[in-house]
Amino acid sequence: MFATEELNQDLEMLQNKSLGFRIYDTCYSEVKALEGTIGLLSGQAKLVPNYHCGSQAFVSAIIGDESSLTSLPMARLLGIYRYPQVSYGATLSLLNDKAQFPSFVRTAPNDNILSSGLAHLILHFGWTWVGILAADNDYGRQGSDRIIKELRSNGACLALFETLPLHSSDMHTLKVADKIISSTTTVILAYSTQQELSSLMVEVTRKRITGKVWLAPDGWSISLDLFPMEVWKTLNGSLGFAYHKGQISGFTEFVYNIHPSQASPDDIFIITFWEEAFGCRWRNVTYRQNTDSTKAQNDIRTCTGEEKIENLKSSVLDVFNLRFVYNLYNSVHAVAHALHDLITCRPNKSPFINNTCPGVESFQPWQVLHYLRHVRFENKAGEEIFFDDNGDPQPYYDILNWQLIPGIPEKYAKVGKYTPQTSPGQGIVINKTAIMWNQGVTDVPQSVCNEKCPLGYRKSMIRGMPLCCYDCILCPPGEIANQTDSNNCLKCSADHWSNERFDRCIPKVVEFLSFEEPMGSALTSISIFASCTTAVILCVFFKHRDTPVVKANNRSLSYLLLLSLTFCFLCSLIFIGYPKNINCLLHQVTFGVTFSLCVSCILAKTITVVIAFSATNPNSKLRSWVRPKTPNIILIFCLLVQVIICIAWLGSAPPYPEQDMTFNSGRIILRCNEGAIVSFYCMLGYMGLLASVSFIVAFLARHLPDAFNEAKYITFSMLVFVCVWISFIPAYLSTQGKYMVAVEIFAIISSGLGILGCIYFPKCYIIILRPEINTKGHFGRKQDLHRH
Repeated sequence: MFATEELNQDLEMLQNKSLGFRIYDTCYSEVKALEGTIGLLSGQAKLVPNYHCGSQAFVSAIIGDESSLTSLPMARLLGIYRYPQVSYGATLSLLNDKAQFPSFVRTAPNDNILSSGLAHLILHFGWTWVGILAADNDYGRQGSDRIIKELRSNGACLALFETLPLHSSDMHTLKVADKIISSTTTVILAYSTQQELSSLMVEVTRKRITGKVWLAPDGWSISLDLFPMEVWKTLNGSLGFAYHKGQISGFTEFVYNIHPSQASPDDIFIITFWEEAFGCRWRNVTYRQNTDSTKAQNDIRTCTGEEKIENLKSSVLDVFNLRFVYNLYNSVHAVAHALHDLITCRPNKSPFINNTCPGVESFQPWQVLHYLRHVRFENKAGEEIFFDDNGDPQPYYDILNWQLIPGIPEKYAKVGKYTPQTSPGQGIVINKTAIMWNQGVTDVPQSVCNEKCPLGYRKSMIRGMPLCCYDCILCPPGEIANQTDSNNCLKCSADHWSNERFDRCIPKVVEFLSFEEPMGSALTSISIFASCTTAVILCVFFKHRDTPVVKANNRSLSYLLLLSLTFCFLCSLIFIGYPKNINCLLHQVTFGVTFSLCVSCILAKTITVVIAFSATNPNSKLRSWVRPKTPNIILIFCLLVQVIICIAWLGSAPPYPEQDMTFNSGRIILRCNEGAIVSFYCMLGYMGLLASVSFIVAFLARHLPDAFNEAKYITFSMLVFVCVWISFIPAYLSTQGKYMVAVEIFAIISSGLGILGCIYFPKCYIIILRPEINTKGHFGRKQDLHRH
């Protein structure tokens, strides 16, 4: 009852003329397919659903049809009775639904495989900017939707999408052609058949739209002869998917030996083919409707039967491109192997209930279906044939290239194949050198919205544009892009930096102030020269220790001051070289202690002079300080404070070597971290305090009546000292790396030379160049002049 009602519903729906002429005309083949199938199952011409009226055995299997349009209603009906159906051309993916079509299998890949293959072909060539033209039907819409989805999931974009109706208006054709002209894409996929595409290709050719790569599905990949000849040049170089072409032994000879005289009287197809192929008419053919005029019939020659099929042009009969025949060949052999397995069934190994085997004349269709689903064999072409759980064969497409070369009959060159794989872009095997592109281009055409971002650049999306359209922005320092079309720049590790092209991370340059580099060598030379000069002056003073100039203003403090200056100049050498623990511990402390000693000597000398002259007043309270140990007390006290500061510094947070990688300049700065920076500035502040006090005291004592009063020279030396270290602070804070060290060394040498030059150079001038005034008599006369 169920089968009868469903069949009547199908027939009623398909024969409903109220749906319009176009739908009725399209569904006419479906009606005939249903009627023929019912008649075949009933066993007689009269349609009797659900009954087998003949005395002969059941039909073993039905092979067909080539079209999905006719196979669909057949599969729905045959599935009810579990009659095996093997299609050699129906590719509709809906037929994989085993709930609706349980007995359907096929030897042609389904449309999902075709869509996936075309998407993989586009990705294989790196085409990311693609135009798609889709037939305005289920075949075009569903196929193009699957392609678009897969392309977008892999980073490709649509430059153009248009539908192609079966009966397109001239206005629509012009609109689509104009959009193709304005589009920047090089690759256009036309997911349609030749019928929908033909009128558009005529317009494209008329507008001379060249340089495009046209991609064809199996709907028109081998339909060149159905296009007008003027569009052949436009389509030259196209790539298309076609059913795999296998070699059928003896098939070529079979086709060449076909002749109407050997055909069955009821076989009208061979006669019709003969007339169309050779442009003639057979006499006394009664089946043909007399639609031609008498004059037209007289102009057509009569067929003689002497015509040879092998002499036909390949455009009329291309045996090697009858690809569906290979699928049909495999379908027949699949059924034959299924029947063979059924006949050779062994009772103890039967897959059916009670291990019983069906009889040769009494088997049921569902039993043949069981063996058909599990068939696996190797055909004469050496290829393995089997069906998966959906009834699909092993998918395999040939990739063809349209190569229209004058004088060469073969139009389609096989340049590759496609077998589905898991990863996008894989499964494609193609010989790029065998491809002939449109207009004789030798390199693979590019189809991108813009050129790929080179190494060292990243993509930056453009607002309002597809993802495939972007700007290329240079990576920032410290980051790289080591692949073309990088979405993001990769940050280098802490000890690496980007190279000049921003495509590779290279080790950072280790930087410290070394003795070998020019700046380090210069500072070392100046430091040694200054210390040697100071040592020479010390020797001069020691040699002339009994002269008035040397004996004036405390000879012992002068020696100690020169000695401390020598060490001040030499301590700058500790700042130069590879930073180590011992260097870092000593360099600032040594500098602070030696300079404090130097300034303390100056302060002690100055205070001693002030006390000595102030004590001449009988009522002065400073008379009690006039003693030999006073300078020593001042010196020790001032130096002890700095020593305590340095000990506290080393005990709490001592300096240590470190690698500073925070600078965005491709450098690793090897330097001594000061540890407690507050302690460092306390040390500098204390030296500044000593220098300031010395400056003030010396300034006040500059007019004391002494022939060899050093107050004026000390005033200038402390002024130089204070100015140098005040300018040192902003310079030190504004520099980085080895230049910070160089600034501090420069400040040490400058301030030391200031003291040496202002205090001791005038005395050396008198000792060496003016010895005549370095006498006690001259000293006395000058002192008398000061009193008066």
